[in-house]
Amino acid sequence: MMNNHIIEESLKKAISYPKYTKLVEQLVEEKSTTGDSKTEALIEYTKLNDRRMKRWDKTLKIPVNLEEKIISIDSRATWLVITESWCGDAAHVMPVINKVAELNKNINFKVVLRDENEALMNQFLTNGSKSIPKLIMIDDTTNEIVSTYGPRPNTVTQMVNDFKKKHGVLTADFKQDLQVWYNKDKGQSTLEDLTELLCELQPSSCL
Repeated sequence: MMNNHIIEESLKKAISYPKYTKLVEQLVEEKSTTGDSKTEALIEYTKLNDRRMKRWDKTLKIPVNLEEKIISIDSRATWLVITESWCGDAAHVMPVINKVAELNKNINFKVVLRDENEALMNQFLTNGSKSIPKLIMIDDTTNEIVSTYGPRPNTVTQMVNDFKKKHGVLTADFKQDLQVWYNKDKGQSTLEDLTELLCELQPSSCL
């Protein structure tokens, strides 16, 4: 059973997306990373993800049909996202979340770090794993959790599941193929998923 106190405490520590991107930028300058582990590899991923987020922040395009649906939702919601700066999936997904939130002022987009919010993360495991990014959608009127999303777009989740079923683990080559997929997709699959998520909040607007 969800402990609302855990969410309330996490929200007190949450930051906005602009503050999060500034944090990542600062960590790059300091040659560091978020999270409990400060390995060279994770520091390098943070540097790479800083570039990825900046690119998507500038280039992401939202189709008119999705934009209309996103704007039409007038129910207020908090989108609380659990992440870390080194997470490759998050670097592709979070700029899309931000663009949707910018379009609809009823969405309060907040960010928390996984390793600093273990109790929260443990409430939202994916197949027993602390996979990120994880978006928790909370109805601001009822304070109830309506739905969750992540750690990947639905299409990628299926690709990952199929690969694991066949090969057991994700290989370095497959992970590289995922990055290629994200670049070709240009955030469109995530946009579609997030629009569907919003429709769960107010189905009548999406008929």
